[in-house]
Amino acid sequence: MPVPNVHPFIRLLAGLASLAAIAPTQTLPAGTELSVRLVTPVGCSSAAGQKIEAKVVAPVIAGGRVVIPAGTRVIGKVKSATQATAADQRSVLLAEFTELADAAGKTIKISTNVLEVDNARETVDNNGQILGILESETLTARMDRGLERLAEGPLAKLASVLQAAKGAVLQKADTRIHYEPGTELQLALAKPAKVTGKFSQPYVAAIEPFDELYDLVNAIPFQTAAAKPPKPSDMTNLMYIGTREQLEKAFADAGWATAEALSAQSGLETVRAVAENRGYKEAPMSILLLEGKPPDMVFQKQLNTFAKRHHLRIFGRPEKFHGREVWVCAATHDIGIEFSPESRTFIHKIDPMIDRERSKVVSDLMLTTHVKGLALVERPAVPTSSQNATGDKLETDGAMVVLMLD
Repeated sequence: MPVPNVHPFIRLLAGLASLAAIAPTQTLPAGTELSVRLVTPVGCSSAAGQKIEAKVVAPVIAGGRVVIPAGTRVIGKVKSATQATAADQRSVLLAEFTELADAAGKTIKISTNVLEVDNARETVDNNGQILGILESETLTARMDRGLERLAEGPLAKLASVLQAAKGAVLQKADTRIHYEPGTELQLALAKPAKVTGKFSQPYVAAIEPFDELYDLVNAIPFQTAAAKPPKPSDMTNLMYIGTREQLEKAFADAGWATAEALSAQSGLETVRAVAENRGYKEAPMSILLLEGKPPDMVFQKQLNTFAKRHHLRIFGRPEKFHGREVWVCAATHDIGIEFSPESRTFIHKIDPMIDRERSKVVSDLMLTTHVKGLALVERPAVPTSSQNATGDKLETDGAMVVLMLD
């Protein structure tokens, strides 16, 4: 029985529909979205006309077939770029992607708009322009204004001391737009596109025997718990079959970073990242437990703000699958941040639709070619609606994706 609300690519690969060949010719409607990853850098200092290249991260599916496979080259250019020169000005970047290139080098014309920059502090307007942050809106700028007001009164000397201390710890926010290779964008077709070319999609085998896999998946706890206070938290939604070294290699190749342990130093760096409105790719994670044990591995993917990140925790299991090591994973997407008076620290807010993050992890690992087997396993006992330890809603179809690595 098919599992509802599953990303169509996962459904295809898991054998829940025909693992069809690439559609020979398909017209994609306007509004069709493409997830792409930059291969070349780009930013507000780029020259108009500069070539940009990216690759498709998640395949585009239409009519039960792969129309644009992962790895397809996408070519574009910078239309305009402006770097802010004052605290009340925004840097602006307008880029367009106009071609798909197939395996034979043949190009197909497309027209796209940028919808979003994944995990970015910048916003995108209705015209596809990427708008930088304002220096005047950052926490460091607000602190400066507060100290300036303090300096105007009887506590001017204290203000001077505090300003010096702030300057020794915090830097002004860098408001420039600059995206390195690996940055991911969400595009949308501005016009229908007729796609035809010599594309190919890597084959991924089913994981067998499925009945044994089903029993294994459904015997493992489906929800983690926070350490302090001990409350139910993130749900497990992925399983990996392979060695620790294979997992570490796959996530490294997919552009994910390991997280630092919670400490005074990492706590200070977190405060600096929030105040300076920048990223901290090794930022620590709160401790979650599975059957009383902390994770064996933690990975995350950020861009240029601490507020947003893809992140996951991986727990080693005592069970084996045909002699191979088994790991389970709880993956969620942080989409915002707020200060919690209760815990006296910053806490992330997550995307409640956690199946989207499951699909994100699958797409990223598939692109590395380290995945040799995939299955989608139903878990009838898993609730489709729940919440984590900080009260965020969790919505899911309850299924677990299993990836076999080499």
